[in-house]
Amino acid sequence: MQKLRPLFKKLSTTVTIMFVPHSRGSSLNLRMPYALLGLLLIFAGVGAIYTVSLTYHAVGLYMANQKYANKYANISSQFQEMKSTINSLKESESEFKRLFSLGSRKKVLDAMDAPRDDGSINIEELKIQVAKSMASVTEIREYMAKARNVYRATPQGIPVDGRLSSGFGMRLHPKYGRELFHAGIDLSAQSGTPVHATADGIVSFSGWSRGNGNIVVIEHGQGFSTVYAHNTKNLMKVGQTVRRGQEIATTGSTGVTTGPHVHYEIWKNGKCINPTSFTKAASG
Repeated sequence: MQKLRPLFKKLSTTVTIMFVPHSRGSSLNLRMPYALLGLLLIFAGVGAIYTVSLTYHAVGLYMANQKYANKYANISSQFQEMKSTINSLKESESEFKRLFSLGSRKKVLDAMDAPRDDGSINIEELKIQVAKSMASVTEIREYMAKARNVYRATPQGIPVDGRLSSGFGMRLHPKYGRELFHAGIDLSAQSGTPVHATADGIVSFSGWSRGNGNIVVIEHGQGFSTVYAHNTKNLMKVGQTVRRGQEIATTGSTGVTTGPHVHYEIWKNGKCINPTSFTKAASG
């Protein structure tokens, strides 16, 4: 106890804290022992540390809330994207059903102009399903686009409303009187009757060709070309795009003929083929 007396004496010693105002008012003197001053300082330190701790915790909570808010916004955005994609898939499905309900292949190709129980959504699973569906739809679209291109490039029907007067193959030439190969068919029709393209394509020749008279040649793609000869008048120029059924010339008897008609040829990969099979396919 004798050794602690100096310490107790020191702690009980008073100090004076003076508060001096900037105005002309009198100063304030506050007397307190060292022990009380020390306790106040300790309380102030603990309070400061506690305040800093609370501030740090509040900042952590704010950052966590921001993180979850951003994650929710991202998930919401992905869901909206998936929803939009699913709507597109439904529209595509409806369109395919409409097309295939038309019945025949010809009508289909012509018409081409143009939650879980808990209420939650598994975004990753949904992405996988959408990816599979989109791949399937893409394959169908690509197939139908290719099929449509082939269909539109394939000659169908006859170029003029007329009577078949001469078939494909060897025949007795009506003008020369000897057996010659006939590379197309002849369709008799009154002079001036409209001649129509039998497939989509681009005009590669339009002019005069000796014994064939006025002639129009159209390239259709997929290896197909068609020829329309003995026209009174060609209505198309080289480089023009034509559609199936479009009028390209009028019938006549120019060149070596015995009367007004259209000489019609179909070429596939550089070889002439019988147009009759294509005129029959069109009526089926």
